[in-house]
Amino acid sequence: MTAIPHGRTRRTPLVSALCALVVGSTGLAGCSEDPDAGTNGVGKLPAAQIQSKTTAAAAAVDAVRLSGSVVTSGHTYKLDMSLKADGGTGSVTAEGVAFHLLRVGEQLYLKADASFWNKEDGKAGDGSDTAAADKLDGKYVKVPTGDPSYKKFSGFTDKDLLLDGLLTLHGSLATDGHHEQSGVRTIRITGDGGSGGKLDVSLEGKPYPLRLERAGGAGTLSFSAWGKDFDLEEPAKDETVDYGKQLPSS
Repeated sequence: MTAIPHGRTRRTPLVSALCALVVGSTGLAGCSEDPDAGTNGVGKLPAAQIQSKTTAAAAAVDAVRLSGSVVTSGHTYKLDMSLKADGGTGSVTAEGVAFHLLRVGEQLYLKADASFWNKEDGKAGDGSDTAAADKLDGKYVKVPTGDPSYKKFSGFTDKDLLLDGLLTLHGSLATDGHHEQSGVRTIRITGDGGSGGKLDVSLEGKPYPLRLERAGGAGTLSFSAWGKDFDLEEPAKDETVDYGKQLPSS
């Protein structure tokens, strides 16, 4: 896939500085630059069309990395995930406990330390709990498809499902000016003046979403590495534990 170019990131500040110098020394007005000059052109479109183009661009690309926080059902999850069509890998932190997810096709693995597996907020309930936690400590545990954890955690590794749920602004759409994210020029669109979410869309290369503030303070996410492939392989057998039909802490 085409990488997002960075060659023009200093152009706007430089031109603005020169413009200010000319105006200050000559008193002439009207020195300005088209903020959409040299861009992919989506900044000139209505907000609804920008949203349509950015969601289409996100759906068409093979891989992406997303990082940030998501608040759902009263819980805050911190994510750093690399995703593509057939799976994903990365870290999730919930309620101060971190764990690693890996999905290859339909097979989902979860890796965490013993404190994750111990019951009662990290305190073992009895000797059997401690033994199970020690057995799973630092291992990739196969998550059975019928386990309650499978649906919950596999969603964090599903590119299309995750982006479909995240890249939604609520309410009346509008544009909110030109901005910059990590050196890339963007156009921002909002829902209901920002209360329904804010989304920065790249003006360079493909109109990929680069930063999202979810409605109602439900988290902020950054998107990067669009189209950059990565290895996705099942862990070695000596790194894997198959616990059976249900995980111990489900």
